[in-house]
Amino acid sequence: MAGGAARVFVSHLSGVAVFDPNGDQVGRVRDVVAMLRVGGRPPRVLGLVVEVVSRRRIFLPMTRVTGVESGQVITTGVVNMRRFEQRPTETLVLGELLDRRVRLVEGETKGDEVTVLDVSIVQLPARRDWEIDKVFVRRGRGGKLRRKGETLTVDWSSVTGFSMEEHGQGAESLLATFERLRPADLANVLHHLSPKRRAEVAAALDDDRLADVLEELPEDDQIEILGKLKDERAADVLEAMDPDDAADLLSELPEEETERLLTLMRPDDAADVRRLMAYEDRTAGGLMTTEPVVLRPDATVADALARVRNPDLSPALAAQVYVCRPPDETPTGKYLGAVHFQRLLRDPPFALVGSITDTDLRPLSPDTPLPAVTSYLATYNLVSAPVVDEHGSLLGAVTVDDVLDHLLPEDWRETELQNGAPGLNGLGGRQPHEGTAGARG
Repeated sequence: MAGGAARVFVSHLSGVAVFDPNGDQVGRVRDVVAMLRVGGRPPRVLGLVVEVVSRRRIFLPMTRVTGVESGQVITTGVVNMRRFEQRPTETLVLGELLDRRVRLVEGETKGDEVTVLDVSIVQLPARRDWEIDKVFVRRGRGGKLRRKGETLTVDWSSVTGFSMEEHGQGAESLLATFERLRPADLANVLHHLSPKRRAEVAAALDDDRLADVLEELPEDDQIEILGKLKDERAADVLEAMDPDDAADLLSELPEEETERLLTLMRPDDAADVRRLMAYEDRTAGGLMTTEPVVLRPDATVADALARVRNPDLSPALAAQVYVCRPPDETPTGKYLGAVHFQRLLRDPPFALVGSITDTDLRPLSPDTPLPAVTSYLATYNLVSAPVVDEHGSLLGAVTVDDVLDHLLPEDWRETELQNGAPGLNGLGGRQPHEGTAGARG
């Protein structure tokens, strides 16, 4: 840190790149680890939680940080790659302090309840120790500040209530620091929060965002989060999930709970999920999604391109469209064939998709086993494949990402989130108690 005196707000550290002395990127900051102290003394900052390329989370002691400037963190010496595990005396600043409600203890505003929006850290003069010095807060209801919603920055000693567990803690400020994360990365954040904070963050996410994140979480986390939602909200989130992912999640719940949630879902969405749950897990029917892009033969190339531009479509589903007789909702009328995205780019916008349909590629039946589905995609270099019933109606499409989910070990998501890959750039493992005595350094 330049001059050792500049103040850094921790929300600005979220996602900041971390570089070693050679200028190679080690990872990105995901949280700040602090140790609360009694008597109103500012908490000591122990280090940073850094997510490396393998998505493993490691601990970087503040004694190894030589600079926090220009939107980057510079480290010195060897970075240890042992997976970070939070200790009982440690507090995650982003994960646990933001959005906490505390009270002011000094001045005219004494006794006012405020919400923590951010905290700042500072390096102590002539030392390599860091501490939290300021708290950025917003006024809640009531109190003596001039108006509701007013914000101010106060000394750490001017507030109280951080050491008490808070029920019903919000997540607005925490989510603001991670708003640009991809669903898989936000799932990684949730996985590493305490169950209490995980439930609070899930409650603060909108249905679509929570649905996307749930699809990226390990099964145990999915069940835990869904179980803490009210039934009506849980049904809404299941509706927002891809039908195949919703079916996989519901299949892990007790039968009576599954039926209760399906009853609360919209009939059309519930029907799709019930249909998928009727197939064996490791078959084309159990793997497929019921929402591929379906067009009638008299649709134009321009119509097809407009459909695949939908940002809610996965790249695999947008790679080709399926041409069917009406009705064009699965299960459709007679399946006629498929048109790949590349063919759509080569033909004029006014051409009819029925005239450029590939009719030679045989579709899969819903009982096709997983090995045969994998071979089919590999043989024909496809990222999705049609699934058709005995009557010739399109039931859905199997995508390569669904196949990969089932080819990997069952606990691959949890293993990836917990452990990451073994080592990076030849760096060694962190020792259990590195740094100053009595705490992490």
